[in-house]
Amino acid sequence: MPPEITLIESTEFSYELEDVGTDKHGFNLVYDPGETTERKLFGIKIHTDTGITGEYVGGNSPAAAQYNIIANYLIGKNPLEREKHWSEVKRALRKYDRMGMGPIDIALWDFAGKYYDAPIHELLGTYRERFPAYASTYHGDENDGLDSPQAFADFAEECLEMGYNGFKIHGWGGGDDQRELQREIDAVHAVGERVGDEMDLMHDPACELETFADTLQLGKACDEQEFFWYEDPFRDGGISMHAHRKLSQRLDTPILQTEHVRGLELKSDFAASESTDFVRADPEYDAGITGAMKVAHIAEGFGIDVEFHAPGPAQRHCIAATRNTNYYELALVHPNCQNTQPPVYRGGYSDMLDTIDNDGMVEVPNGPGLGVEYDWEYIESNTTGSVHVYE
Repeated sequence: MPPEITLIESTEFSYELEDVGTDKHGFNLVYDPGETTERKLFGIKIHTDTGITGEYVGGNSPAAAQYNIIANYLIGKNPLEREKHWSEVKRALRKYDRMGMGPIDIALWDFAGKYYDAPIHELLGTYRERFPAYASTYHGDENDGLDSPQAFADFAEECLEMGYNGFKIHGWGGGDDQRELQREIDAVHAVGERVGDEMDLMHDPACELETFADTLQLGKACDEQEFFWYEDPFRDGGISMHAHRKLSQRLDTPILQTEHVRGLELKSDFAASESTDFVRADPEYDAGITGAMKVAHIAEGFGIDVEFHAPGPAQRHCIAATRNTNYYELALVHPNCQNTQPPVYRGGYSDMLDTIDNDGMVEVPNGPGLGVEYDWEYIESNTTGSVHVYE
């Protein structure tokens, strides 16, 4: 008899980040000594009649709300029929952003790996087991941390000395004051002049720049310093094919888009319309490992690279099974405060700044499934009280 899903649990929990606050708008995380920020994530368990449980920790509130729509469909189904479930759930969530698909699909992959006693990357088809990481910073602050172009250059040099081969700036956002845009431009030049001959450099304004003119000015600075890519600059939210195609036509620096574009078809259209030079994928955002690998394959078909967003065990397995990708994103990092990783891993798994080896590399976990052990005692002791059981 094939295995069968018997019960799905979703547990919301919180954890604290010390010396971390938000910027003046209240959205971007920044270094802020003495402040404490509370973050919330979800622990997912998919129980089966085999006694094997598929697990994943991550997600967000919009995703969890969608579990209410899709979890009951999965009860009684074969957990190994991921492609069938992916297609059905994709249709069911067609009116929504489909963020709920990712954590569920990752947990199904974790079950499959445990069921077959193999790491997920082996089920996908292993291409490599070690790969380079880049340091992806917190946003610029005003608190004696990453508060100046010089501070970004100093931190880039520190990361280079640790072994990193790539460094990405998340700046202050430009704003409606020309002096703020100039600070962004100055940071590009400061970092480029300090380490540009030795590191691949990236810039991600995180959709903060307010005009095409500002975006073009900052992009020209990236051109001058020969940046590796320029990511999500516009206030459009990163979704306009026309705007990014026009930007790409004016710049030499490659454009990296589609982090905020939901759906395989729209990402394919971005590539086909030459609106991006790299394609972004994320197993949480892009409907799981199943969805993220589909994005990797469409990028391969167009002869371009896919870059996976954010750190995590699911991302590591995707990268391990993908030829046409360059870096693992270690984010968010800062010289004075911790990464945003939740304290939910037992054993040696880490996405902290010092995770890399002397060559700037990280490894994919090689245990069954995701290959990590979650600390469910911590998760359950820090629950917010929002626990949903579907059976």
